[in-house]
Amino acid sequence: MTPIKLYLRNLLHHGAVGLSVVTAVLYTALPLLWMMSTSFKKRIDIVSSPVVWFPSNPTLQSYWLLFVQHPFLQYLLNSFLVAASVTFLSMLFGTLAGYALARTAFPRGVKRGLGFWILSQRMVPPVVMIIPLYLMFGHVNLLNTRTALVIGYTEFNLPFVVWMTRSYFLDLPRELEESALVDGDSKWGAFCRIALPLAKPGLIATAMFCFLLAWNELLFALIFTDTIQSNTLPIGIASLITQLEVDWSQICAAGSVASLPIIVLAFIVQKHIVRGLTFGAVKG
Repeated sequence: MTPIKLYLRNLLHHGAVGLSVVTAVLYTALPLLWMMSTSFKKRIDIVSSPVVWFPSNPTLQSYWLLFVQHPFLQYLLNSFLVAASVTFLSMLFGTLAGYALARTAFPRGVKRGLGFWILSQRMVPPVVMIIPLYLMFGHVNLLNTRTALVIGYTEFNLPFVVWMTRSYFLDLPRELEESALVDGDSKWGAFCRIALPLAKPGLIATAMFCFLLAWNELLFALIFTDTIQSNTLPIGIASLITQLEVDWSQICAAGSVASLPIIVLAFIVQKHIVRGLTFGAVKG
């Protein structure tokens, strides 16, 4: 291949990669930027033609109304407490179960079958479990409480955490933990001081997904809660759509506020997420 052809080929390759990256960035960023821009618009700017991409006179009225006329701060607090509790419980029990599946010697074929059975629990549509859970929570007086949401979300996140952490621990060499045992460490010590630090990127990525799933969940919150003290962000945002009007400016403001914690958290742990998504996640 001549130098000119090689140069053109490399130029075409880099151009295609650059175009793909720009397209992906625009595809994901434009809706977010449009939502944030709309949250600062007046109603006349939202419905005007031609489209106003950036308001000439931005206003914070939608944010002010959001926190003054609506208990949005309470919704934020409820969502954070629920999502944080679900993430903590799912990672606590899921990590221990995943490590046990990865390191315990089961009979031939049982380990893989048990792993797939646990994963299959996550495949069950949440709507199937609504009536049984509703009746159970009603009998123990947990309806309209954040505890009901924590239990329901943990039930569906736990199989996912077990499956993912099992894959991460399978990717770690057994010899490292065996060396710690030879040096006099206990199994619990080898787990805490050897396995957990090495699997840290994968655990952080898994925890991030758990938090995101609990933060955005709507169905359970809609069925199990009906009070301001227990409603979460998705319920609060949905309540802005009424029979009389749809205030797009307030909805976009609410969406921007709801997206901000996830964006900040993703930036903080981004290096761990990138590594965790490719660390042992495909091992059977």
